[in-house]
Amino acid sequence: MTQTQTQTQTQTQATARYDDLPALMARMTGDEKHAKAATSTLDVLWVLYDRVLRVSPRMAEDRDRFYLSKGHGPMAYYAVLAAQGFLDPAEFEQFGAFRSPLGHHPDRMLVPGVEISSGSLGHGLPLAVGTALGLRARGLLEPRVWVLLGDGELDEGSNHEAIAYAARAGLDRLRAVVIDNHSATQGWPGGLETRFAVEGWSTARVDGRDHAALEAALTAPGGGRPHLVVAEVDEIADNH
Repeated sequence: MTQTQTQTQTQTQATARYDDLPALMARMTGDEKHAKAATSTLDVLWVLYDRVLRVSPRMAEDRDRFYLSKGHGPMAYYAVLAAQGFLDPAEFEQFGAFRSPLGHHPDRMLVPGVEISSGSLGHGLPLAVGTALGLRARGLLEPRVWVLLGDGELDEGSNHEAIAYAARAGLDRLRAVVIDNHSATQGWPGGLETRFAVEGWSTARVDGRDHAALEAALTAPGGGRPHLVVAEVDEIADNH
């Protein structure tokens, strides 16, 4: 089935509910070592796609962009995309199989709704900065650019260059969400949000399982600055 055919089919399917996500994820086997990396993102992904992002399977040019930088263990991502009509859940039976579009890392050329291929950590935020600059240069001022990272990714120097540049460039449509499951090698005194705040970002920290708190933090105005939400969860993943 082609990507276009999959999009057409899934647009006609009834969307699933949050309570359906664990069963959808359970259909994807073979990458159990990344199960915690996946489940740590589940609530943030659901709130983003169900309540916040301006995006649909039509992939309109003025859509919000979402980049999953935390690309290991994408089972939760695929489940949410299926719940929102981007994917056919029947594909889940072939997750990770030869010639399956649903790999252990998401591939933007194969999976409807996926904006970047990820899994090599430290790339999502720099790509999001570049996209925010590009959209502004094209006069597309409404789309927001969202990127989801793990706290362990902040061990990567490429992220710090992007953090330092974003506020100085006035990227007020840029939004970062960091899953803080205490897997960073070194951590940050005062919380990892201090690294963003000192560079001019607005920041918030919330319970990463509280949907109302997540929605409030994700939709809070950034005051003309890029905005960070730290979603704290109690699952320790494998260094990301």
